[in-house]
Amino acid sequence: MSPRLILASAAALAAFGATSVFAHHGWTGYDESKTLTLTGSISRIYFGNPHVQIDLKGSDKAWNVVLAPPARMQMRGLPEGSLKTGDTVSVIGYAHRGSPSELRAEQIVVASKTIEMR
Repeated sequence: MSPRLILASAAALAAFGATSVFAHHGWTGYDESKTLTLTGSISRIYFGNPHVQIDLKGSDKAWNVVLAPPARMQMRGLPEGSLKTGDTVSVIGYAHRGSPSELRAEQIVVASKTIEMR
């Protein structure tokens, strides 16, 4: 492979990686001026990167809740398999400005145990 092709490939990969990082960390889209507390049952769980997510059936609507990355969930005492479909949990966090059914969780309460996400 020519040095020019290697350099172009490396530059393209670096540019792609940078845009992925910036797209992922868009926390400014959440309204931190209003803290919400939701309680409901888990209807779906995604335990993977970049963040664990659950769908939560609340009393008024369904929410997509963005939790911590899998490694942090593990360190804080909620490893994969500890949350199950049908479990009742409470989450405290902020609604997304552009997607009013999405919540960024700062805390989750599972079986009377409060876990910090950040």
